[in-house]
Amino acid sequence: MNQRSMFAGAALALVVASPAWGQDATTAYPTKPIRLVIPFAPGGASDTIGRLVSARMADGLGQKFVVENRGGGSTIIGTEGVVRSAPDGYSLLLVTPTFTINPGLRKLPYDSLRDLVAISLIGTTPLVMVVHPSLPVRSMKELIALARSRPEELVFASAGAGSPTHLGIELLRSAGARMTHVPYKGAAPAAADLLGGHVQLMLTSVILVQDHIRSGRLRALGVTTGKRSPALPDVPAIAETVKGYEVVNWWGFVAPAGTPSEIIRRLQAETSKAVHLPEVRKRMQTQAAEPAGSTSAEFESMLRAEVEKWKKVIREIGMRPG
Repeated sequence: MNQRSMFAGAALALVVASPAWGQDATTAYPTKPIRLVIPFAPGGASDTIGRLVSARMADGLGQKFVVENRGGGSTIIGTEGVVRSAPDGYSLLLVTPTFTINPGLRKLPYDSLRDLVAISLIGTTPLVMVVHPSLPVRSMKELIALARSRPEELVFASAGAGSPTHLGIELLRSAGARMTHVPYKGAAPAAADLLGGHVQLMLTSVILVQDHIRSGRLRALGVTTGKRSPALPDVPAIAETVKGYEVVNWWGFVAPAGTPSEIIRRLQAETSKAVHLPEVRKRMQTQAAEPAGSTSAEFESMLRAEVEKWKKVIREIGMRPG
């Protein structure tokens, strides 16, 4: 064999051996299971939604998801773990409104918008404003008028300081409604005290209080989405009274910054496909949630807008990052 033939043979061997020849190596993705970090304890709505959607995504990707619940630290522990993971598409994070509230409320060991990249919005669900029946109001208009006439006298409960159930009511300050906040360690004890008449109102999930609304033990005044919710079709949107008001409880997926765009597009496509499957839609609706799906750019734009909105509210009520 002459020297030219040897070089030709070697070149051909390289072509055959190289998986990236003529194409990006990311086209082989995924080649192993994908880790999904859910920064909450098992069993809640976020855990249910994350597991539901990722299980269907696995069908399209051909690799299973390994779900890791890393609760604690207002989701900071789980988020930091993903931030510090390799940007290779094998570590994803489920995010919720807490992700966009934290930058205005806490000193974080990462930059939420710079260190993570948006994949897709998964779904949304409203909160609902409920009052104890002893409070003499039957609409958001009447509630705001009463709060204006008795500033700081009405007492509302929340699932914790800085939670959407807290800041969502503080947003009503724009309408002149200033009320006194009592934080609880979770929505369930807050709702129990509302049912007992120890506080007068709260924002909370539809699932937690829908039976009490039906029985008359609580009165629903409005939902926080921009329009009425299929979960409570007879309850007006708060935006019908307070122009521009919207507090959406949502879920989405993000990945470490630097994850190849081809992988982000693949994950986005599989997320969107999964959330619109009939069985996924049905299961989400049992959580009073509606499937969304979005492009990466749409979700990133939403995250940036949410961060700025909550930073503004936090500044206005005088909460300082801790």
